[in-house]
Amino acid sequence: MPIRSIKSAPGLSAEVQADVSDTVQIMLTRLREGGEEMALDYAKRLDNWHGDPVVTRDQIEEASAQVSPELKQALGYAHDNIRRFAEAQRASVQDFETEIRPGLKTGQKVIPVSAAGCYVPGGRYAHIASALMTITTARAAGVPHVTAVAPPRGETIDAPTLYAMHLAGADTILSLGGVQGIAAMAYGLFGAPKADVLAGPGNAFVAEAKRQLFGPVGIDMFAGPTDVLILADKTADPATVALDLAGQAEHGVTSPCWLVTDDEGLARSVQAMMPATIASLPPENAAAARAAWDAMGEIILCDTRDEMLAEANRFAPEHLHVQCADLPWWRDNLAAYGSLFLGANTTVAFGDKAAGPNHVLPTSGAARYTGGLSVHKFLKTVTWQQVDDEALPNLAQATSLISRAEGMVGHAMTAEVRMQTPPPVKLVG
Repeated sequence: MPIRSIKSAPGLSAEVQADVSDTVQIMLTRLREGGEEMALDYAKRLDNWHGDPVVTRDQIEEASAQVSPELKQALGYAHDNIRRFAEAQRASVQDFETEIRPGLKTGQKVIPVSAAGCYVPGGRYAHIASALMTITTARAAGVPHVTAVAPPRGETIDAPTLYAMHLAGADTILSLGGVQGIAAMAYGLFGAPKADVLAGPGNAFVAEAKRQLFGPVGIDMFAGPTDVLILADKTADPATVALDLAGQAEHGVTSPCWLVTDDEGLARSVQAMMPATIASLPPENAAAARAAWDAMGEIILCDTRDEMLAEANRFAPEHLHVQCADLPWWRDNLAAYGSLFLGANTTVAFGDKAAGPNHVLPTSGAARYTGGLSVHKFLKTVTWQQVDDEALPNLAQATSLISRAEGMVGHAMTAEVRMQTPPPVKLVG
């Protein structure tokens, strides 16, 4: 039978998908021209924020005192995992030198950017873990200065998030959200150096601001709404699958949640369980999850695991959770995802909060061509070359011939002036 839908996703209205490009363009122009004064004006008007955005040592210490020992221990555990994973990534990228031919020496150097800007989102939930994911990774890459911003909640950034930003190693912390927070890092406002790279998730306005700034400033990726795809077979527990879908759906109405299975009984069971599972969440979370499931939830029934594999690769989800038998087969054959969660034990929330691999991941199918945030986003892999006399004749001749064939005579002349003898008839292979 063909692949079929048990539950389809009607999608969102045009109002929900409204274009924010023009608004962000106007804001960035005003922020570029008005600098700190304009950033403060936007903070007052959009966040009702009237204080100094630069977070002080006293404010950090006060926030630390408000965080419970249990949460500090949990954040320390998560930070250690994230740091260890990022440091292992950094160690996997090395400088090298190789002599391609006698006298032709080439190499690679890996250099961290000078300054990074890390955005920590606010909104419906506090995104404490995002502070650890972005700042810790920049630090592990060796970035000398990390600026971090987050929207104020009350008098400043909420205490757990501020504590996490400090724990992760931010040099400058600004209580600024939205486009004005992104602009402050990109333009080097409030005493921070201009960021070479901007990283971190955010709402549609934050994502659009990063998109428009890209070029003069590097960014981690163009990020859209978070999504999850669960692959489940007859070995999966329907109640666990339903809860995993509901847990990710609480991000809100724009977040797709997909179940792909080859077991119709499981598909029907999960579909039947979703209303009650969502209702078990706190009211505000349940409202967000219900909106996401109604608008963006899908259940797709396949005949074989090969069809399931093809569907997963077609969706290229941000989070891909496999609750199937033969996990090595899935790990070896799946090819398009932001991060892979193998086995029923490995809930996506582990990766979102504390396991170690980064949770800033490609969305909207971008996992077809890119991975998530890593130390590589904060590193420049550059090359060098050095030509000794032994390599000069053949290299100069090849360059001369190619340049003249292209019509680039000036290039050819710079090579020819370095030929110590007339060019040989035949290049040495």
